[in-house]
This record gives sequence, C-alpha cells and structure tokens, in this order.
Amino acid sequence: MSNPLLQPYDLPPFSQIKPEQVKPAIEQIIAESRAQLEELLANPPAQWSWSTLIEPLDELGERLSQAWSPVSHLNAVMNTPELRDAYNSCLPLLSQFSTEMGQNQKLYEAYRQLRDSEGFDALDPAQQTIIEHALRDFRLSGIALPPAQQKRYGELKMRLSELQSRFSNQLMDATQAWTKHVIDARQLDGLPESALAQARQAAEARDLDGWLITLEFPSYYAVMTYANDRALREEVYTAYSTRASDQGPHAGENDNGPLIAEILQLRQELAELLGYANYAELSLATKMAESTDQVLGFLRDLASRSRPYAEADLQALHDFAATKGCTDLQSWDTGYYAEQLRQHRYAISQEELRPWFPVDRVLQGMFETASRLFGITLREVDEFDRWHPDARLFEVLEGGDVIGRFFLDLYARSNKRGGAWMDGARDRRRLPGGELQRPVAYLVGNFTPAVGDQPALLTHDEVTTLFHEFGHGLHHLLTRVDYPAASGINGVAWDAVELPSQFMENWCWEPEGLALISGHHETGEPLPADLLEKMLAAKNFQSGLGMLRQIEFSLFDFELHAQSERGAREVLQAVRDEVSVMPPPAFNRFENGFAHIFAGGYAAGYYSYKWAEVLSADAFSRFEEEGIFNSETGQSFRDHILARGGSREPMELFVAFRGREPSVEALLRHSGLTEEQAA
Repeated sequence: MSNPLLQPYDLPPFSQIKPEQVKPAIEQIIAESRAQLEELLANPPAQWSWSTLIEPLDELGERLSQAWSPVSHLNAVMNTPELRDAYNSCLPLLSQFSTEMGQNQKLYEAYRQLRDSEGFDALDPAQQTIIEHALRDFRLSGIALPPAQQKRYGELKMRLSELQSRFSNQLMDATQAWTKHVIDARQLDGLPESALAQARQAAEARDLDGWLITLEFPSYYAVMTYANDRALREEVYTAYSTRASDQGPHAGENDNGPLIAEILQLRQELAELLGYANYAELSLATKMAESTDQVLGFLRDLASRSRPYAEADLQALHDFAATKGCTDLQSWDTGYYAEQLRQHRYAISQEELRPWFPVDRVLQGMFETASRLFGITLREVDEFDRWHPDARLFEVLEGGDVIGRFFLDLYARSNKRGGAWMDGARDRRRLPGGELQRPVAYLVGNFTPAVGDQPALLTHDEVTTLFHEFGHGLHHLLTRVDYPAASGINGVAWDAVELPSQFMENWCWEPEGLALISGHHETGEPLPADLLEKMLAAKNFQSGLGMLRQIEFSLFDFELHAQSERGAREVLQAVRDEVSVMPPPAFNRFENGFAHIFAGGYAAGYYSYKWAEVLSADAFSRFEEEGIFNSETGQSFRDHILARGGSREPMELFVAFRGREPSVEALLRHSGLTEEQAA
C-alpha cells in the first residue's frame, strides 16, 4: 500500500494516514532532501539567483511540510498512543535536519553571495527581507560556531524539542487523568442547564449514571463560575491548578516540574552558546521589541497603570462576597463571586447570552464582517476527508475565485489538546511553472459542544475567542506574498503576530457587529436592546484584575528567561509579590501547565499578547474615527497589514496603516483603565 504522506495532495488525506506510515515517510523525505540539497550546492552557478537558490529550497521545504503538517495536526486534535509515539519518534529527525540546514556553510555562503550580488537590488522588498532574515537565522543557528559547539547546538535543539513535546503530552494526560463522578444533583446546584447537559453527556459516554466533571476547560469553567458548592469548587480548582505537578490529587504523576528545570537550563546554555547573556535576549533577536529593558519597562508601566484599578476590583469582590457570607475569599471563590457581582451590577451572565449565539449564526455574522471589511466571501464545502465528524471546511473567495481555504474544529473532546489556535496547513506560494498555490489554515477551539438536538450555543467569551483565531486565519489566508518564507503569518515578528487576531475581537463589542453575529437559536430574533446595553456596560467588569493577571504571566515568562540563577517557583513568587493583588494558594502550580512558554512558541515572548494589543487597539481606533465597517479603512488594513505577511518590518507596516507609531492610550481606554472611565 502506498504511503499517503509521500503522495502529492490538494487537501490532506486524514483518514488514510496511519501512525506506522509517519516515520518512514519523514525519514525518506529527509534523506531525499539531503541528497537534493547536496546536488544543488555541488556546482553552484557563477552567480546565485532567486530562481536557482531560493525556489529549489522552497520546493524541498514544501514537500516536508506537506507530510508533517497533517501529522502534527492530528497529534493535536485526535491524539492516540500510537500516533503520539510516531510523532515523537520524528522530532529528533526534524530537529537534526533543521540544525543541518542552519549550519550548512555552503548554503550560508550561497545566501551571502546572493545578498551581495548586483541582482539583489533588482529583487522586490519581500524577497530582500526573506534573504536578510535567512542570514540572521543562519547566525542564530550557530553558523559561526566552531564544530564542537555546532554539535552541541544540535544536541540542545533536539533535546528541547523532545522536552517540549513531553511537557504537552504530560499536561494532556494529567488533564484527562482526573474526573469527578457526581450522583447527587445537589452538589451541582447553580450550574446552568447547558453545563449540566454536557456533564450528563460526559457521564453517558463512559456508561455512568449522573454527571461527570472533567478538567476540560468548559467543564472546569462552569464549576468555577456557577457551582454553589464551595467544597466542590475548591476540589476542582485544586485538581486543575496542580495538573502535571508534585501537588494535588495526582501528585508526582506526569510531573512537568523536572522538565521545566531542564528546559530552562538548556535554553540558557543555547543563548550563551550563541553569544547572548540569556534566552530573553536571544528571543528578541527576531522580535519587534528592541531590548529586554524595553520589554520589562513596557510591562511594568502597564502594571503600575493597572494596579489601582485591580485593587479596586478586588476590594469590590471582597465586599460583595462578604455580603454573601464569604469573609475569607479564596482563589476558588473569585470566579464564582465575580459572576454573581456581574449579575448584581448588570443583571447579565455569559449563560444568559448563550441562546443568542448559536454557532452557525456567529459564523455567518463573522463571515459577513470579513466580507464588509475586506471584500471577500466565504462558503462551506461539504465533501472532504474529515479527521472527526466535528471538522468543517470553508473556502475564501474574492471576485468569484477561491483564494484560500480553512478547516474548522471548534469543540472540546477527549484526546484533543486544550485551548484555541490557528495553524497553517499550506502556504501561499508561486510555483516554478507560474501557478499559484493557495493557502490553507486550521482553526481549532475547545468550545462547549452541542447537546442533544440543540445546536452548539457559544458564550460571548467563546465568540470573542473564535474571532481571535479567525483574525490569525485571515492573516494567513489574505496574504498577497508569493514566497512561503514571508507569506501569511510566516516571517512575522512574534510580538506583532497577534495584531490581526486581537484586532478582530473588537467587532464582538460593537453594536453593529453584534447585530450580525447574534440571533436567538429558536426564533432568530436579534439580541434585545436591554441585553446589549447590559453586555456593553459590563465589558470592562474586573478589567483591572484581568490586565494585571496577563502582566503577571508575561513578567514571569520574561523574567524567568532573562536570568539563570533562580528556578521557576522562585521567579513566579517574586513576580507575584511585585504585581499580584491576590496571590494564589501555595499548592498552585500554574507554571506546570503553562504550555505557551514550555511547549509552544511563546518562551520569552508571552509579553507579545500585550505588546500586540497596543497595536490592535490603536489600529481599531482608526475604525472608530472613520466607521467600523468603512470598507476603505478595511481595505487599507488588508493592504498594509494582512496582505504583507512578513515581507516588511511590523513597525513599518503599522505606520503605513495608522500614519504614526502606536500609542498605549487606546488600549487603556478600551480596557476601561482611564481616570475618566473610573469616575
């Protein structure tokens, strides 16, 4: 039987991919790529050009990507022991090959020769940026190191790849290891019907009576927000906040603590090997921020501006909880009393809004928003190879032509990585024959699924998350760059890559935008004026605490990677002492589940969310000035931001759109953290 990972395809043949096919395919492609690269560099032309160097390299990269992308995706959304083993067995191979490419002296010299040639000036700006970034990446791959240190670099990258995958796997296993079977309905008093129905469905899936609480986020969130039983909240909080650690009900099982220590040690060694004082400095070599002092100053300035509002938020929470008989507010109480206080002040809750956000209405409105802003249309495709019945496929059209496609997988389930994300399945690329390869993306969430005959109903928070990931998707799909190294999200500085995603969230808070995405699932009636008014009034409820929480995460990440003396626990405690207004209990092991920085791409880069939020808030303020559905403004955003990918430096693109450099004032205003709004 032929291996589907070795065959060309339009869309991935998910159902045909078997775990036993993965490693042989990757081994074969890497072996063939090595041979082709050697042949390419054996007789270099007198003068390298884009077509003789970059285009053949893009072909090699494309073949490997087309085999690995669906495997990586399936490992995240349909994880099995067999697939996990196959996936993990390839990580050292891929890491080694990547290191080889980055330390290939002949390849480096070819890039340098192309950069220094007369033909370089004839290339377009995107091509020039790609070559300059490639030379930078050679330096960051240790091209200038002596052989022994190059070898150590390869060992470090390989080991880090393995450790980060283990971190993710152990967190997934720890999340699934804990459940609570509930027979007495009184324990679940306060939970909305949607959460109860989901818990019943989870129990039925395991042939159990009653209800099953899990640590999948929708289940965890429902308990922490609505359960009247304080002991239940404490039990679930304890289980969730000690996942993959030395604490809690599964203490010592799947413990990510030792992995964190080794990851940090190896990152520091890697940074020093490349001539940087610490990993934070190394991280900034490819980012928009210019120095560690600039990042830390940015975060601490935001913290000082936000702290008075966070303290006022917490005091209001303490005062309200006391009126309800809770005089010793704990971490497992804050979500519960915050929701009660929200309802007390604004008479509105996330659950009350669910009926107005059926998933298909939200999608229809989200697509209409994109259509009005960017001149595109979207339509669903029914026939394709699904990895799960929940998977959906959509085409993006412009002027009747398909310019991109994206898969959608929205709901939480077992053996699926937590959180929400967008990933590229295929890059836009101009093929050697002139044909255009159109981009494909994955958009993944962990929202509350449909129960029984009722459609999936989203909370407004889930709607906002969906718009966020759709923003990433638009960045990938609406690119006009024809070179994969800079098309879509590729080559975009990490602290600017969140700009389009956070930007799109704004339409979830505008009355004109909400009119498109809301409609009662039974009657189709629009969101009532009184509910809309309450929702908008409650937008910045507890926003001071929310801002400080994100700054705490960002400071922890950056401080941790900007030094080498203290361990994660010690750094986290110091950051909490500095910025937190309500430190969590001593048993909390937040860091053991912080996959963004220990298993994802955000190491010494979590600050990017706040950094890019400054960009996105200021970018949206132009729409506030010119009309939130102003098509000319939307086209300008598309032309200057979405279409350009990584072809220019992000500040240059932002200034081209906004007419000036960004200001933090729009973010503070949107978050309700100004004196005028407080008054």
